[in-house]
Amino acid sequence: MKYLNNQVNYKIEEIIANNSISKTSHPLINNRPLPTHPYHIVDQSPWPITLSGVLLSLTLSAVLSFHGYPMGDILLLSSFILLNWGMSLWFKDIITEASFLGSHTDKVQKGISLGVVLFIVSEVFFFLSIFWAYFHSSLAPAIEIGSEWPPKGIEPVNASEVPTANTTLLLSSGSAVTVSHHSLVDRAIDWANNGSIATIYMALFFTLLQGMEYFGVSYTITDSVFGSTFYLGTGLILGPM
Repeated sequence: MKYLNNQVNYKIEEIIANNSISKTSHPLINNRPLPTHPYHIVDQSPWPITLSGVLLSLTLSAVLSFHGYPMGDILLLSSFILLNWGMSLWFKDIITEASFLGSHTDKVQKGISLGVVLFIVSEVFFFLSIFWAYFHSSLAPAIEIGSEWPPKGIEPVNASEVPTANTTLLLSSGSAVTVSHHSLVDRAIDWANNGSIATIYMALFFTLLQGMEYFGVSYTITDSVFGSTFYLGTGLILGPM
């Protein structure tokens, strides 16, 4: 029996020596040493520089569109399509690294979670600054805006109409995505899918109502501090949505 085991071990070592196991044709494994740390050293990717150029094009085309240049709207739409296309391909690579390649170790996942937390904290302080500007100007109106609030010539939106509906949609979408998250953790796939779909529909309806509100108001972002805080506070919510 001992002789048989020695023969089997000898055959295994012979196979390894003949490169039947050690050499692989997989391009992501061949000639790469095993990592000695739990971190993810990303490969070279074309998406950061590509999407940087697309974002620059999106910004310039938005300025051209806002100033009424003939090709501004077409360039803005093209840049938006390219942005979504590039983001989809970049997300595909990230999903591949996390699932099939196993690059997202526990250490990497903790780093990603910390990054999301820091992003949320920055969003909190960003909106805090907007509300601070609003209450600072409304509670003690400066002489530059006529010492009254809202400033003269501005008709504010009725708070019981679109703002109430959008606030309800915003809170409901947060509840729906929370249900989807906990259902995914509990492996309740149907509930997770339904929660995600409901969140997307509410986000689209929220965007539609917000656009209708923008077309209905009589002031712009340049109309005093009231217009600035209104468009910043309402428009930037569309980003997280």
